Amino acid sequence: MSGSGASRTGAGTAAERQTHMAREVAQQADAVAATFDALLPLRQDLRRMFAGRRHVLFVARGSSDNAAVYGRYLLGAHAGVVASLAAPSLATHYGPPADDGRPAGAPLALDDTLVVCVSQSGATEEIVATQAWAARQGAATVAVANVPGSPLLRTADLALQTQAGPELAVPATKSYLSQLAAMVVLGTALAPDPSALDADIARVPAEVERLVDEQQGVDEAAAALSASRHPLVSGRGMAMGTALEVALKLEETCLRPVRGLSYADLRHGPIAVVDDDVLAVLVSAGDGPLVGAMTELASDLRARGARTVGVGGDAAFADAVDVPVAGPRLPEALAPLGLVVPMQLAIERAARVLGLDPDAPRGLRKVTRTDA
Repeated sequence: MSGSGASRTGAGTAAERQTHMAREVAQQADAVAATFDALLPLRQDLRRMFAGRRHVLFVARGSSDNAAVYGRYLLGAHAGVVASLAAPSLATHYGPPADDGRPAGAPLALDDTLVVCVSQSGATEEIVATQAWAARQGAATVAVANVPGSPLLRTADLALQTQAGPELAVPATKSYLSQLAAMVVLGTALAPDPSALDADIARVPAEVERLVDEQQGVDEAAAALSASRHPLVSGRGMAMGTALEVALKLEETCLRPVRGLSYADLRHGPIAVVDDDVLAVLVSAGDGPLVGAMTELASDLRARGARTVGVGGDAAFADAVDVPVAGPRLPEALAPLGLVVPMQLAIERAARVLGLDPDAPRGLRKVTRTDA
């Protein structure tokens, strides 16, 4: 999985190099390759830490939380490990008062749990505080962050430093994709056969580069996004985290109110409001047990009048949507590392069409401050 050799940064067009976001999307193949090179050798350390434990608990917010959603599905479906997402407020706002008068956190028994805290900066106070709380409750702690020497990495039992390098645009792109690579390392480390996906893992950087270079359907998707006032995004299974990330990127970068919903949640009521004012972005792996369901959803939404953009999927899925966007040639377990790429490009382009600066969305900062 060596990251050596010629740079994988995509060629692209001159216009795409005008924003930090576009440049950083084009750097993702190198970032993912470097992250795999750095973290795959730590799989045995992760296995040793998890020995005798039964659960994995993820702690994250924002894009990092979307990466953790993927980690949860990968651990459950590939490794056979129960994983869930934490509620950090239980650590920072509940429980008896500590010596400083602040809440000490809910007294939960975590001695059978590996707690994985995910943060791009490694400096979000709430996530750092939650990691300390988890350690006090008996958990083993793993930190995933991109900034060397950050508080989260310094105080974890095991630090998984991603290798995205400095990220100047506020919307996370290469740092997010590097977090997905860290989820792959964790998900394969705890699997019965840690090396089962290694041949496909080795192909991920080249697939990311191909998607950046070819951009099949990206212009059409950008046009649809910029023209829509009422978008929603849906996915299921391994692709659910990608759907949530696409919704978040569209909301913060294009200033559109967007709903990110699972296939199942969309079917449980919200689909009733779908009509010809709605743009539906559907995200699907190219294989696996959920492609057929996503194809049926695409047909249903079109029948209700919605315009549909479909990312990934198989040939039947592409035929069922109005705007097909090519996805990665990767198995379902690894597809999220490619599925998000064309939509990052489309969203950056849509923001510029709307006259917005994708590098600096209104009211946002790179490091989010939440009260701890």
